[in-house]
Amino acid sequence: MTATAARPGRSEDAPDAPPDGAALPVAGPAATRRAALRLIRRDGRAFALMLALNALAAGAGLAGPWLLGRIVDTVRAGGGVRTVDRLALVILACGLAQLLLARYARYVGHRFGERTVARVREQYVDRALALPAAVVERAGTGDLTARGTTDVTSVARTLRDAVPEVCVAAAQALFLLGAVVVLDPLLGLCGLGVLSGVFVVRWYLRRAHGAYLAEGAATSALAELLAATAAGARTVEALGLQERRTAASEEAVERCRRTRTRTLFLRSVLLPAVDVAYVLPVAGVLLAGGALHGRSGISLGVVIAAALYLRQLSDPLATILFWAEQLQSSGAAFARVEGLGQAPQAPRTSPAPLVPRPSPEASPAPATPVDDRIDVTAVHYAYGDGGRSPAAHRDVLHGVDLTVRPGERLALVGPSGAGKSTLGRLLAGIDAPRRGSVTVGRVPIAALDPAVLRRQVVLVTQEHHVFLGTLRDNLQIAAPDAEDAALYAALAAVGADWAAELPAGLDTELGAGGHRPDGSQSQQLALARVVLADPHTVILDEATALLDPRTARHTERALAAVLKGRTVIAIAHRLHTAHDADRVAVMEEGRLTELGSHDELVAARGAYATLWHSWHSQGPS
Repeated sequence: MTATAARPGRSEDAPDAPPDGAALPVAGPAATRRAALRLIRRDGRAFALMLALNALAAGAGLAGPWLLGRIVDTVRAGGGVRTVDRLALVILACGLAQLLLARYARYVGHRFGERTVARVREQYVDRALALPAAVVERAGTGDLTARGTTDVTSVARTLRDAVPEVCVAAAQALFLLGAVVVLDPLLGLCGLGVLSGVFVVRWYLRRAHGAYLAEGAATSALAELLAATAAGARTVEALGLQERRTAASEEAVERCRRTRTRTLFLRSVLLPAVDVAYVLPVAGVLLAGGALHGRSGISLGVVIAAALYLRQLSDPLATILFWAEQLQSSGAAFARVEGLGQAPQAPRTSPAPLVPRPSPEASPAPATPVDDRIDVTAVHYAYGDGGRSPAAHRDVLHGVDLTVRPGERLALVGPSGAGKSTLGRLLAGIDAPRRGSVTVGRVPIAALDPAVLRRQVVLVTQEHHVFLGTLRDNLQIAAPDAEDAALYAALAAVGADWAAELPAGLDTELGAGGHRPDGSQSQQLALARVVLADPHTVILDEATALLDPRTARHTERALAAVLKGRTVIAIAHRLHTAHDADRVAVMEEGRLTELGSHDELVAARGAYATLWHSWHSQGPS
């Protein structure tokens, strides 16, 4: 699974640039090799046993051709049948020993592969869950899904099947070549002609790694496009975008076809060239051996044994070539899987598996907020590069200053595109400001460990996900130890009366084959999770947008009662939310232009008063 040599002028430690603008990095060759060695060291005893068994099996396989040569020489010398029978029995015993050793070696190798790939999967999930939300959003679900499914499966197949097979084949090839050299050095030189195939293999390896990386990136892009089209099928149909999406899909399919054609071309050059490389030495040994035997240089048995050894060499070489594509493909796949570890990670209280534990000096304990106060100080933010690129992207927030007091209900209002949702993401720690700071209890929110952050601040938007499983499973995500009474209380708090009517109650399966929650029910589930999570600050960004106005008003009042005493920041689109808030912050073009109570801002006759009178005159529900 190791990568090929580094390109000139480039450090092997440096990650490969993500192809086609992908947001997630790809591990460089040196990092991939180190990761592979770490995996081997984790189960080093099994790996060493696998190598030893393979060597013993290869050694047992050497006896057959040599003994056959002895039989030929014995017959030519007039030896008896008893000697031939005895040698034949030894050949049978060695063949049986080789079979048993090879099978046990494969058994040990498969167990090693399954344990190791389990560690790869666990590490991938751990790293994926540690990614900041902003990184996940930029990467898209297609790339993450392709790495976690197609790439991990490719690595699994290599560890389970390719590694044991290649180890057996490599041991056999080395032992066979060594046996020919021991029989006769001159015939051994003819046999070494098989190494001419190394030049073709080297040509292949120099090109294959990049070609398979490009193929993996094209597959990820296609998966992302198809997933987005399927998820937005109704929107595509409503806006008449079928032809545009079809054209984009055909273009992505064509990119996949080109990348796969490239890897097919590399294989079409490699396989025939190597076939010739290991057939010619057999002919060379027979010709040279015939000439030497005619001059009484070597016995006929030695020539036959050498020819059989080289003929046997075709099987392990064919095995290695058969898995060469898988090894290169899985090497590229492992580089993509390992690259997830080089993506920006959220702070952690414990390291991911397979990652060395940092020393206390290198990783100080994360700070703990001293209180629940949130301070926004001179914040500037620009989309792109995580909001940290000062030049390439225009700021969407400009010097925002705001203090949210513990237990306060604050409404963020303003026209569409004013920066309300962006500020909400900064307050929730999803993004970090380009300049300035957002702190909770004097600690930067974006620097908090995710587990600590979600006990401090929770953002609820109109985008919600219902996980496969029961209603209880979906609720206990927020509070794993919550009892049924607490779960029902949380549902009641958000007006989810429908839950009591489900046939199996909390044990009702949600999704395909069970109850399918509609948009408003999914939103109520998300709000119930907030009640169970019990954070001190809740940010509501269109959290009731999918509910009808009457239900939304009822839910908001119920939530207000449940969240009493906690800080609530509501990004208000229905201005009755602002009317009920302690203070209202008005955003315009990325700036905080007004701050005060509803009555104060209406009396000031500024932007908020205009919004309020415009909305109120339309007859709010």
